[in-house]
Amino acid sequence: CTCCQNEYLQFDFWIGSWNVFNLEGNKVGENEIISMQDGCVIQENWSSENMTGTSYNYYNSTDSSWNQVWIDNAGGSLVLKGKYKNGKMIMKSELLKGQKIDFYYNQISWERKEDGSVVQTWDTYDKENRLLINVFTGIYKRK
Repeated sequence: CTCCQNEYLQFDFWIGSWNVFNLEGNKVGENEIISMQDGCVIQENWSSENMTGTSYNYYNSTDSSWNQVWIDNAGGSLVLKGKYKNGKMIMKSELLKGQKIDFYYNQISWERKEDGSVVQTWDTYDKENRLLINVFTGIYKRK
């Protein structure tokens, strides 16, 4: 099994059926995360009141990185790259040209908690690595 090595299993804590809540405890969506292609790909299937989206996540052994490609029903897309480190999966985009700010990048992290939940944090930073805004924080609880 090519994708059974430890590096390919680092993001398996996200696999499952989830209800997702905001910091106030309100349910904001559901996410179905499945393993595909003999464990070589993790597919995300997000749904909320007004939005659906899918991401494909995979470990690239060539550069020892995790990668995500996200596409949603509003035409949005994200391309992220990162690593699993200190109990967190952390991926970020390349610098992007903004309308209100010259350059920024997106960073999304996923952290498994002791109770089995997962906290996903999506932040935007400027090119000097200063936090601009928290776009989303979701608390994943298994269905």
